[in-house]
Amino acid sequence: MVEDVGTDEVSDRRTMGDWLSRAWELVPIALQKAKEVSRFPGRWKTIVSKLEEIPSRLSDLSSHPCFSRNVLCKEQLQVLCQTLGEAVCLAELCSMEKYEGKLQMQSDLDSLIGKLDLNLRDCELLIKTGVLGDVTTPNSTTESEASVHGNIRELLARLQIGHLEAKHKALDHLVEIFREDEKKIVAALNQSSISALVQLLTATSPRVREKTVTLICSLAESQSYDDWLVSEGVLPPLIRLLESGSTVGKEKAAISLQSLSILAETSRAIVGNGGVRPLVEICQKGNSVSQVAAASTLKNLSAVPDVRQTLAEEGIVKVMIDILNDGILLGSKEYAAECLQNLTVSNETLRRLVVSENGVQSLLAYLDGPLPQEPAIAAIRNLVASVPIPTLISLGFLPHAAHVLKSGSAGAQQAAASSICHICTLSDVKKLVGEAGCIPLLIRLLESKSSSGSEIAAQAILSMITDSHNRREVKRDEKSIPNLVQLLDPSPHNTAKKYAVLCLGHLSSSKKCKKSMISYGAVGYLKKLAEMDVPGAKKLLERLERGKLRSLLARK
Repeated sequence: MVEDVGTDEVSDRRTMGDWLSRAWELVPIALQKAKEVSRFPGRWKTIVSKLEEIPSRLSDLSSHPCFSRNVLCKEQLQVLCQTLGEAVCLAELCSMEKYEGKLQMQSDLDSLIGKLDLNLRDCELLIKTGVLGDVTTPNSTTESEASVHGNIRELLARLQIGHLEAKHKALDHLVEIFREDEKKIVAALNQSSISALVQLLTATSPRVREKTVTLICSLAESQSYDDWLVSEGVLPPLIRLLESGSTVGKEKAAISLQSLSILAETSRAIVGNGGVRPLVEICQKGNSVSQVAAASTLKNLSAVPDVRQTLAEEGIVKVMIDILNDGILLGSKEYAAECLQNLTVSNETLRRLVVSENGVQSLLAYLDGPLPQEPAIAAIRNLVASVPIPTLISLGFLPHAAHVLKSGSAGAQQAAASSICHICTLSDVKKLVGEAGCIPLLIRLLESKSSSGSEIAAQAILSMITDSHNRREVKRDEKSIPNLVQLLDPSPHNTAKKYAVLCLGHLSSSKKCKKSMISYGAVGYLKKLAEMDVPGAKKLLERLERGKLRSLLARK
């Protein structure tokens, strides 16, 4: 029997050179004993082949410039000596047939093969991944910050080598350091440590998986290592955690996917790896935090046109509408509204599905709450063509649209104005829109600093102005003429000019309006627009110039 090579007080005092000498001493002994065993020939043949690989690993390890200064090398040699000692002991027991039972010995030999595999892999990792050069014992003159940085690199290296419990302890320390100062961890990370973290997501220990996904979640939220995380295969194990992880595991996995799904290519990969169904289930059954994260992830996925049909097939429309109605947190409701906005951009089938699930009512109810109005009103704008206009009116759309025009964000106001353009295709509706108080609000929207905002407002006014009641409302508003004239600016970035010309054309039958147009400089603008062949510009210019001539003759 060989002496015990455990990590007791005596073994702790041994130097790196002592352990290397001990390993070189044990290898030929283990090989000789293993080759002499006649029982369990298949297993011992495998053990012999692995023992024969050890000398080359020891040579590579000991010839590295950083070998003598690396704490992990010493630990690795200790573990290797323990494995070699175990091989010698098992060989002697088998040769003397003094083992307790055949099945127990077979299990012990399988365990030995696993340990030898791990020893060989860890030695190779120390040599090939750069860990050996990174992790060194700090000398006495090293500053504290450099010492901490070296310790972090050692902890990251421990994720790649050794047994699971050691990796678990390293994870504990890393999570603690990350909470205190994430920059220290981020500065020390490399692709091999990211790869090791991803592999630990599939560890047999639930505790290790939970700690690992906590750290990966933090890295994903920092958005510093998204490419490495995805390229190292983080998506499938995160999705599996969504399906069967602990409460914390599901929560952290959902938040990780929320951060990673910002990129369209990653969103496609999440869908391709079966991530939609577990995300939908989290939205239905998860706690408040995980529901928000899952809803946000699905919102990100819905921004990619080619996966929308897959999302619909997994029931996303009904789930998002349910969240609008009964979401646990306000944040999940906002993400649900954004998701419905994305889904209804161009797909008529999805629009009809949203309408059939009473989505319009839910979106209108959302507008009454404290959350940003833009996603909901934009979703309604997408749905207007798919909903009978009388139904839309009966659901109270017009008061909501007026409210958004009055107090919504610039984007929400534009969406509301665009919706009004759509519903004004029926003449009897135009008057209702005017009576809802939308006209003065649209006239103010003409002053929008955004060219798209002023264009949509002018288009909405044009869609309503053919109604005599609405036309009188526009004429009465003191801001209407000056705002429309300002939109005659011929510069290329002004996309509202063609609608402004047509609106002013409808108002030019009034002498008062014509005088006002002339006084605000419409003639000069129209001359340039007529040269540019803008529809209606030449005709309106002729009207104004005739009026100008009559006024001049009358004064004379």
